[in-house]
Amino acid sequence: MPETILEPDLPIIDPHHHFWDLRPMVPMFPEPRHRFIETLVPAAYYTFDHLHADITTGHNIIGTIFMECSAFYRAGTSEDMKVVGEVEYVNGVAAQSASGLYGPLRACAGIIGHADLMLGSKAGPVLDRLQQAAPDRFRGIRYAAAWDKDPEVLGPPIQKVEGLYREAAFREGFAELGKRGLSFDAWIVEPQIPDVIDLARAFPDQPICLDHCGTPLGMASYTGKLEERFGIWRDNIRELAQCENVSIKLGGLAMHNCAMPEEGPAAGVGSEKLAELWKPYIETCIEAFGSERAMFESNYPVDRWGATYPVLWNAFKRITKGASDAEKKALYAASAASFYRLEGLPF
Repeated sequence: MPETILEPDLPIIDPHHHFWDLRPMVPMFPEPRHRFIETLVPAAYYTFDHLHADITTGHNIIGTIFMECSAFYRAGTSEDMKVVGEVEYVNGVAAQSASGLYGPLRACAGIIGHADLMLGSKAGPVLDRLQQAAPDRFRGIRYAAAWDKDPEVLGPPIQKVEGLYREAAFREGFAELGKRGLSFDAWIVEPQIPDVIDLARAFPDQPICLDHCGTPLGMASYTGKLEERFGIWRDNIRELAQCENVSIKLGGLAMHNCAMPEEGPAAGVGSEKLAELWKPYIETCIEAFGSERAMFESNYPVDRWGATYPVLWNAFKRITKGASDAEKKALYAASAASFYRLEGLPF
């Protein structure tokens, strides 16, 4: 039976979801297909209609932030400028939602795109073009740098190169964000958190958001090692939180990488069990960063691996049951609105 929605009136800004069509990507994966793409086959095509169906399942989602995922890139243009197509597409979806025909939800009120920061200072014109594509909604970029010495953790084409955030060319491009008042989302896996710490210290005025609680690992060579590595993860999270320019997203723990739960997709695990699994990570992040620099996220549809949309938010609400009204306002809406510079949403 469907779960009863907890605190159904609590306003939520979901600061991390995707749109994509992964069907063209399937041939890029070696046979047998990597486990990651297998988890996404049920959601290989995910656009506004799918998001709207998930969001309108009982929780009070008032707005969302789109997060880049190499989708709907523009054909027939230069390699560096093809990323503009994604932002153009999402800006159209945002306009569709803003029409009011689909209810009060303001989907994609903020848009996070992608630019190749390894271009160094030449990334500047790409960022300018992204801003022009969605002048009222474009807020920054995400540059995923997830890498692990065990290739089975991520697999091609997800696996990046080691130490990417420390590269001189990357940092030259990264500096272009601050010139334009843009934010940066970082996606790495747990052993790489020190790379984000180093980046944040090198650019103390640049707003950075660490996605997915830093992505704890519980699969491949990390199978069964979540408890063993918890202390390492916790210490790095606490050190990162000392960087006042960094915020953190509370979520992503239903990804297959984390093995919380191990079963999937849509394993049918209830919110009580999920809250039990996630509570040590979520509470550690909130204690380290404070509610003003932490925000809950759905990471949908990737987190469909472990939870349906309503169950996901129920799990979060179970974890914050004892939080004050002010803390809940920050964690579920205000922190996201502040980091992504959103205005006019009712919370």
